[in-house]
This record gives sequence, C-alpha cells and structure tokens, in this order.
Amino acid sequence: MKVSLFATCLVDMFQTNVGKATVELLEHLGCEVIFPKEQICCGQPAYNSGYVNEAKEAMKNMIKAFDGAEYVVCPSGSCAYMFREYEKVFVNDVEWASRAKQLAEKTYELTQFIVEVLGITDVGASFNGNVTYHMSCHMTRLLGVKSAPLTLLENVKGLTYTELPNKTTCCGFGGTFSVKMTPISEQMVDEKVQHIIETGATYLVGADEGCLMNIRGRAERLGAHIQVLHIAEILNSRKAEVHA
Repeated sequence: MKVSLFATCLVDMFQTNVGKATVELLEHLGCEVIFPKEQICCGQPAYNSGYVNEAKEAMKNMIKAFDGAEYVVCPSGSCAYMFREYEKVFVNDVEWASRAKQLAEKTYELTQFIVEVLGITDVGASFNGNVTYHMSCHMTRLLGVKSAPLTLLENVKGLTYTELPNKTTCCGFGGTFSVKMTPISEQMVDEKVQHIIETGATYLVGADEGCLMNIRGRAERLGAHIQVLHIAEILNSRKAEVHA
C-alpha cells in the first residue's frame, strides 16, 4: 500500500523526530511511504484567522501536491481535518471543489489510518511508563477521531494508561488564538498542566503537535516534570524501556 505523508509545518520545522517516527511506523506496518516535496502549509493559520482568499493559493498547492496519492496520512488531526474545509472554500469553483473533495476522502490522521484502513489495533510497540493522553479539539470534535489513539495505546506492551481529568477541555492553543488571546490561553493551558500533574503520569501523549508544543512549553515554564511525546513516538517504540 502506497501512503503519501502530509508532514505538517510544525513537524517539518520543530519536531522532525515525529515525522521520522511516523515514517518508520508506517513502514513497519507494511506501507510504502512517499513524501511529495511540493507540500507546504495547508493554509489553516490564515484560514482560521479570516484570511480565506489569502489561504487559497496554499490550498491549491496542497491539492496539486497530493493529486496522485492513493492515501494521504497526517500525524495531526487538526491538519488532516483542514483538507475537509477545502471543498467549502471552493464551493463556487466546480473544478477545485471536486479535486478538494477527492483529497479529503483519501486523507486520514495517523491513528485513524492504522485502525480504520489497515485494520490494526496492536502495532507491536513496547513502552514502559505511566502515560496520560490529551484529546485535541479538532481531532475529536471535527475530525471525529476519538477511540483509535486510545485503542492503540491500550495495546502497547508495558504501558500504563491513566485517564486525564477533564480530558475534553481545550489546552488553549487554537493556533493564532494563543497569540491573539494570550491571557485566556495561558489560563487554559495552566489548567491543562495541572490536570496532567494530578494523574501522576510521567508522560503526556497527544496526536497534534500544536497542542503538544503549547503544553510542553507551559509545563517547562511551570517547572512541571512532564515529558511530552507525540503518539507516533510511542507507537514506534520497539524496546521495553523508559525513554529519557
């Protein structure tokens, strides 16, 4: 099965280890991974800030970049969902709306693809540690992916899972929201960090690097001893050892 990787900006620029883990995991599961070099930003920051027309060129570029893909897999529920918005943006342009629909229909968030398309619930991973999981807003509320990541985590050998209190509350990132509404965002992420501490977990795991970057940064500033990992890094772990 050929899979085209939609890496996302945050993974490309800040967390390349997540991209590497995603590729290795997919290859371990029997996929041939292709990386279209034409891909750039999906246009979400501009789109969510109200600059719809300005985002259209980025959207068209992404549609063209993945035109020939069999499947598009993304280690971010938020960015994967953004492709579903394209058809609405081009609703008055029949050609681009049709191409946008085709792109959306073959795009999956990483854990969603593993469980729903590959039909795998145990990737053979091993990870010794107490883990809690952050449910990101776009992935759960908009993309509708809720159970897949938890199912995969439950089958990781050696992993102890502790549910996060108020798990469905936002971490305060929200892309440009955290920049425009900093005082509110700060209070939201402070609450999220406090809930993580309450679990006693050593690791916070999530499937959206934007949320993880926000929580990681705030936890460090508050002096909280929490290690933040993307779920791809957990699922790609093959040795039963505590990651430093």
